[in-house]
Amino acid sequence: MSAIRIDGATRLFGIVGDPIAQVKSPELYCELFAAAGMNAVLVPLHVLPDAFDMAMPVLMGIENIDGLIVTVPYKARAARFARRLGPTASRIRAVNALRRETDGTWSGDMFDGAGFVHAAQRKEETLRGRKVALFGAGGAGSAIGCELAAAGVVSLCIIDPQRERATALAATLHDAFPSCRIEPADALPKSVDMIVNASTVGMRQGDGMPGEIGPLDPRTLVGDVIISTEPTPLIRHAMQHGCRYINGRDMLAGQSDALMAFFVRG
Repeated sequence: MSAIRIDGATRLFGIVGDPIAQVKSPELYCELFAAAGMNAVLVPLHVLPDAFDMAMPVLMGIENIDGLIVTVPYKARAARFARRLGPTASRIRAVNALRRETDGTWSGDMFDGAGFVHAAQRKEETLRGRKVALFGAGGAGSAIGCELAAAGVVSLCIIDPQRERATALAATLHDAFPSCRIEPADALPKSVDMIVNASTVGMRQGDGMPGEIGPLDPRTLVGDVIISTEPTPLIRHAMQHGCRYINGRDMLAGQSDALMAFFVRG
């Protein structure tokens, strides 16, 4: 492990969210910055919802803050603070990373979906041709749905307690990926062979699963974006039925290369 130093010249990156104590990104990216020879650290920033719109311009105005990672529940709200958006962020109007440019303006993009797909590839899982049920139509769910459609899944059912949000995301993704059958749903369809939890269910102690799952065919691939030291209820359910899975730590590692390239303009 490379030594991490902090001095007057240290460049700052922050991860903004509510809650924030659960995030694992600071330990990962501080090590990656050090390994890359960067005098930089990533620090957690707990911003409450009522203060978010005021806090973001202040953070982005601090001269030695070079980038921000955005997590729950701010990925959609943060997009409007970027002067320019990358391709995925432009499509779904949500970001999970913001970068200060040399002229002082800020760019944003979304890497949750790419991280999930890269994690699947690292585990040698096949995505093309799968029938997917996606729980959660927020920032992470939008990004994962977008990248799964791009990866060639044949169908995508989007389940969210806010039915209008699922409907809006389905319409957006259908326009971008007309060959993929994309539609909102109220419950888990029986025909799926992949289930992804991109909601916040599983983040809090005592949470159950994101919806009624039932018995699983062992060939079902299960994914959960929640980063936890212990398996989430959904991942435990997958393990009990002999299913292969992608967890939140897999996704975090899957997007690290893309985020590092984004932050160092690689």
